[in-house]
Amino acid sequence: MPSIPTPLAPRPLLPFPRESVDDFLSRPSPGAIATVARTPGPFLVLGAGGKLGLHLSVMLRAALDQLGRTDRVIAVSRFTTLRDRADFESRGVETCPCDLSDPVALAALPDAPTVFFLAGVKFGTSTAPDLLHAVNVELPAQVADRFRASRIIAFSSGCVYPFVAATSGGATEAMPTAPVGDYAASCLAREQAFAAASLRHGNPIALIRLNYSVEFRYGLLVDLAESVLAGRPIDVTTGYFNIIWQPDALAHCIQSLELAGTPAVPVNITGPDTLSVRAIAHRFGEIFGRPVVIRGSEAPTAWLNNAALSHRRFGLPATSVESQMQWIATWLLNDGETWGKPTGFERRDGRF
Repeated sequence: MPSIPTPLAPRPLLPFPRESVDDFLSRPSPGAIATVARTPGPFLVLGAGGKLGLHLSVMLRAALDQLGRTDRVIAVSRFTTLRDRADFESRGVETCPCDLSDPVALAALPDAPTVFFLAGVKFGTSTAPDLLHAVNVELPAQVADRFRASRIIAFSSGCVYPFVAATSGGATEAMPTAPVGDYAASCLAREQAFAAASLRHGNPIALIRLNYSVEFRYGLLVDLAESVLAGRPIDVTTGYFNIIWQPDALAHCIQSLELAGTPAVPVNITGPDTLSVRAIAHRFGEIFGRPVVIRGSEAPTAWLNNAALSHRRFGLPATSVESQMQWIATWLLNDGETWGKPTGFERRDGRF
């Protein structure tokens, strides 16, 4: 049955100065450092301007620095969304402004034996099918061919699986894909583009099926915490979920370099527990001292992933759910900013 995190008391303070949040979220784990030690550089991070790219780039840079290596880490993006170039360059990461959809600009990027592909669109795509296809389907095919000699970590989504029973333990990599909605279908098409390229060219690729990554400013826990603070009703129809703290997710993504293969290898990345929306909301109510308003009742199924394969290889994620909740609550109570981008996790029609 879904597990409920055990409360811990007292609530901890943030373990860093607020202005150092991005550095805190970019610390490499011992496992990530060990993988980087066995991996050739330079390292190219494509689509680095979104929610994951800065922390991944800086984590790679920090791992290399600890190993005494000077290999380049190059962040590639238009740098027009969440991050600008200074965020990277101030931390020793090179930047390369580039519109990946421009064939000339894509061809001009430097070669690299190790490539991370993070580019993609999700929100607002239910009314922009052409954009969804161009970015999530056509672009991956072009990138896969351009970097046909590279080991590639391509980010995907757990949404490529069907809904599964809340008591099932989640979908494993062996479960046949059955995406719900156009966004999830585009994520599967992105995987298929990389998989086809891997078969054509023989280069190793890992397909990262991630859900859901959480940090102080974004993620499912932030959505629930903000709703509790604001007294908004919480719909529990989609009543169960998985999460993983973002640095733990990125460390496991780096370690997935050693799972990459031909044919391309899917890798589920998430936490070990099936969590209850209702229970987590009430726990935030306890932390904040606020009443919790619940609406609806739990459907028997949800988008759930089983990451036992990656946990056996890399170990369990280091950060407990309770720690994530306490940190996020402390962040919000101290007026920490958020990205203002709700995840839409409660949607069951796949439209974002």
